Amino acid sequence: MGIPLSYIIRNLWTRRLTTALTAGGLALVVFVFATVLMLDAGLKRTLVTTGEFDNVVVIRKGSETEIQSGIARDQARVVETHAAVAIGGDGQPLASKETVVLISLLRRGDSRPSNVVIRGTSPMGIALRPQVQIRTGRAFRPGTSEIIVGSSIAERFDAAALGGRLHFAQREWTVVGVFDAQGSGFDSEVWGDVEQLMQSFRRTGYSSMVVRLASSDVFERFRADIDADPRLANESKREQTFYSDQSKALSTFINVLGLTLSIIFSIGAMIGAMITMYASVANRVGEIGTLRALGFRRRAVLSAFLVEAMLLGLVGGAAGLALASLMQYASFSTMNFQTFADLSFQFILTPAVAVQALVFALVMGLVGGFLPAIRASRLNIVEALRAM
Repeated sequence: MGIPLSYIIRNLWTRRLTTALTAGGLALVVFVFATVLMLDAGLKRTLVTTGEFDNVVVIRKGSETEIQSGIARDQARVVETHAAVAIGGDGQPLASKETVVLISLLRRGDSRPSNVVIRGTSPMGIALRPQVQIRTGRAFRPGTSEIIVGSSIAERFDAAALGGRLHFAQREWTVVGVFDAQGSGFDSEVWGDVEQLMQSFRRTGYSSMVVRLASSDVFERFRADIDADPRLANESKREQTFYSDQSKALSTFINVLGLTLSIIFSIGAMIGAMITMYASVANRVGEIGTLRALGFRRRAVLSAFLVEAMLLGLVGGAAGLALASLMQYASFSTMNFQTFADLSFQFILTPAVAVQALVFALVMGLVGGFLPAIRASRLNIVEALRAM
């Protein structure tokens, strides 16, 4: 025979102040835990959505980023004429030869410079990224010193708004458009004409290439051919995989730091839950004796107190998750450890994050209430009734 759930809930309600204080401590820990998971989810979504599934990035072998990579002009011609590369309606291969460099810009209202990615691309490069849409202004004209900036750059950096002028590579560049890349990593980049940028930065070769495959199932053949061609020293990855790999170092750092803080804080929260449950047992000795006298077994009393502790954790978890959900209205920017460039992304609450946060809260409640529940189940019936 089990103790009714309504009885357990009434006990929590009777001790409203204590319940609220303990649940509040648990909520703060869940808030930290959920925020870290949301930050990591936002980072991964930002970088994964940067790529298109049928797009392939070609870089130099051994390079982890486009900034470290290099592709000679004759190598680029070999890649774009491969049979697996799709051909556009104008008979030209769907390939974009690009150069990627870092420059320092001053944040708006801040004297500290941050690294920003400058991407030299072409109208084909824009066409290969359908998630990139010009929000205000227009696209840059090839052969000119015109640039377009991602929405995050326009919001956070001086002179990066529409009509502004940026000075780098010994030239002045005019911002003629602001584009929205739907929250992807491109929102944190500045784009201009590849040939003009290569001249300004005195580059003789490209950093990378992006090509659209004729069909998804030819990727393995394309990758094998690029790897085996003696004229090339390049490797290829699907664009989504390439940008997803860029998140590994920063994602690991966020998770390690966040989980360390969560564990430290959770120890305090579990001790608080344990003290609350011990106090509950001490105040209800006679009540526990009555339950035992009425025929409820030790395991029923044990289960009741464990459920009570887990409900306490669930209340705290729900409150912490509700607070964490408000972080979705905020954005976060930091340096990507892989590229050393400034990257802006948002906190994202996913179903997986919500489930993990609630399970974490339940575990804290269970651990905090375990020893008090054992004590309650082991009370002697006679001694408990005498305490009434």
